[in-house]
Amino acid sequence: MGVKKYKPTTPSRRFMTVATFEEVTRRRPEKSLLKAISKSGGRNNLGRMTARRRGGGHKRRYRLVDFVRRRDGIPARVASIEYDPNRSARIALVVYADGVKNYILAPLGMKVGDTVSSGSGSEIKTGNRLPLGEIPLGSPVYNIEVRPGAGGAMVRSAGSTAQFMAKEGRFAHIKLPSGEVRRVLQECRATIGQVSNPEHSSLSDGKAGRARWRGRRPKVRGVAMNPVDHPMGGGEGRTSGGRNPVSPWGKPAKGGKTRRRSKAAGHVVRPRKAK
Repeated sequence: MGVKKYKPTTPSRRFMTVATFEEVTRRRPEKSLLKAISKSGGRNNLGRMTARRRGGGHKRRYRLVDFVRRRDGIPARVASIEYDPNRSARIALVVYADGVKNYILAPLGMKVGDTVSSGSGSEIKTGNRLPLGEIPLGSPVYNIEVRPGAGGAMVRSAGSTAQFMAKEGRFAHIKLPSGEVRRVLQECRATIGQVSNPEHSSLSDGKAGRARWRGRRPKVRGVAMNPVDHPMGGGEGRTSGGRNPVSPWGKPAKGGKTRRRSKAAGHVVRPRKAK
């Protein structure tokens, strides 16, 4: 994929960059693998806003991506590489030998006509999905399961890849893109390769309207508000808040711990913030 830059004909065009979509081979998605999406605008089932700064956005339909890939021993041919508005990576439409069609996360370098497979005993090549216990050490992997059979949950965004570091008893050590090293059962499956569309992180919106197309509304700083609207608002002249950053309801906004201890904490061999 390439990155296209515009001439600065307007202020919004000056810094705008877009993808060239050279690798995309089909414009219209497979109808049988589409699903409607209903937007919430950040509101829960009672109509109360629980997530701010959401709303609008272009209409989308969800592509049913197969993150599990349990059709073992059946080869599949790549029919097309497609754009997915719901994720940063590209997806591939694969047709199995028995006629079943599925979407999968496309790895970098995948082309129309390639053959992929999944399951124990599959060939060690980009796009194939195997249990971690059968993948050679040092291999780049993505779409990694946390629990056997649950489907890939880690390393799915554009351009990301993890490294298979070591084997220890029943577990495999995986170095994630964040630098964290985590233990995963060797029965869990992963796909060999790197996720497609690595240039995604280098794109620049250029204007606020592109964020609105994605359903993201403006964010106003608390120090720019009035005291009635935010604990950090008000003051004569420009102020820095006068206290530690908080939410509109007084909860710590930066650095304050708000989560419970993760169940996966016991499987972290080296945290991403290791010194």
